[in-house]
Amino acid sequence: MKLPRVMISGASSGSGKTLVTCGILRAFKNRGYRVASFKCGPDYIDPMFHSEIIGAKSRNLDTFFCKEETVKYLFGRTAENSDISIMEGVMGYYDGMKGTSTQASSYELANITKTPVILIVNCKGMSLSVIAMIKGFLEYKQDSNIVGVILNQMSPKIYEDIKEVLEKELPVKALGYVPFVRDLVIESRHLGLVTPEKVDNLQEKLDELARVFEETLNLDEIWSIANGAKELTYCEPEIPKVVGKPVIAVAKDEAFCFYYQDNLELLKDMGAALVEFSPLHDKELPAGIHGLILGGGYPELAAKQLSDNKSMRESIKERLEKGLPCIAECGGFMYLHDTMEDMERKSYPMVGAIKGEVYKTDRLNRFGYITLTSNTDQMLAPVGERIGGHEFHYFDSSSCGNSFRAKKPLRDTQWDCIHGNERLAAGFPHLYYYSNPKLPHGFLNSCLQYEKEQQVK
Repeated sequence: MKLPRVMISGASSGSGKTLVTCGILRAFKNRGYRVASFKCGPDYIDPMFHSEIIGAKSRNLDTFFCKEETVKYLFGRTAENSDISIMEGVMGYYDGMKGTSTQASSYELANITKTPVILIVNCKGMSLSVIAMIKGFLEYKQDSNIVGVILNQMSPKIYEDIKEVLEKELPVKALGYVPFVRDLVIESRHLGLVTPEKVDNLQEKLDELARVFEETLNLDEIWSIANGAKELTYCEPEIPKVVGKPVIAVAKDEAFCFYYQDNLELLKDMGAALVEFSPLHDKELPAGIHGLILGGGYPELAAKQLSDNKSMRESIKERLEKGLPCIAECGGFMYLHDTMEDMERKSYPMVGAIKGEVYKTDRLNRFGYITLTSNTDQMLAPVGERIGGHEFHYFDSSSCGNSFRAKKPLRDTQWDCIHGNERLAAGFPHLYYYSNPKLPHGFLNSCLQYEKEQQVK
């Protein structure tokens, strides 16, 4: 299929990928185009910003979690309904697993999806030297796919001169510059960027950023590059279905907001109905549900409010004790403990379904991709079944569980994690369902069994 697309990647983390991607997305949307957006890798927050811009859910594309054909399918099924698709890269363009591999890098995704790449280079403190840097990126891999560059934090006074030399000496196009836009920079938080609702006047800032880019970037040439992308073929994978329609309650609010959109879509494709609720603001779980998903997020920033909502805590604990199937990941796992510390290390009572304490640490714990192998027969999987996951958290638990064995790719580092049984899977790892659809299928079958039990009662 002809699917216009382009990747915005960076020479390094901090190059300005998210700022540039957000501005370009908004500019094309303001021009009246149907825009789709994607994030390379397992990041949750960048897609949330993308979604605010385009008015539709952004997606992750991850070459560690999925086989090549699945990656192309997940891209194509969304891109085919859009006029243009923008992918945002991760870290530096060639940076992959272990720091010595291009596996799961932006470069690998661009090659799998045959996507032309625009490289963002932060030029602070550089002028002509930026050309040497770009030349290195072009020559490091013959199939780099890099066709254009955007020069971030470059003075308009020297841009035209640098552009002339760059295009004379290198086989790429200079597509514009980004001046220092102090009031439009997106701030950081301990897990990455702040979430969209925490940015004051976000919509106005996005429109102003798009207006700046209309003047400083060659958006028409970027449009042309995207429309020049090669045709891409893909096919739909076989998805196991359940016999029935289990209703799954999904925690969604300021504290629980980290979800892979394709995970939720896969559950619906398998036959589930999803109902959102708020552990922060609602008093109890929705009626008529057959399963529960507590995703990740920032529960530590709302620890007191979560603790004060005693009726919700009691509702969840009671339903879990009666056998309600539950998947709880990272922040959701933290919430299920007896107690949880906040950012100031003050401890608060939580649900109490998992005996243990959550406490703040001073560094990231077990950060990065993992392959999870089931240690026992349980709700998600029989012993020996595998699924891809990811960990990213500054908090830890006195009771991490031992139902799965986690292993770092390309390394020997391993550890046990996740509390798992016939009705529960709760731990720090974020799971990516398309890496093994058998596991979410097992969850939904457990939900259907719970529904039958409730009908008998």
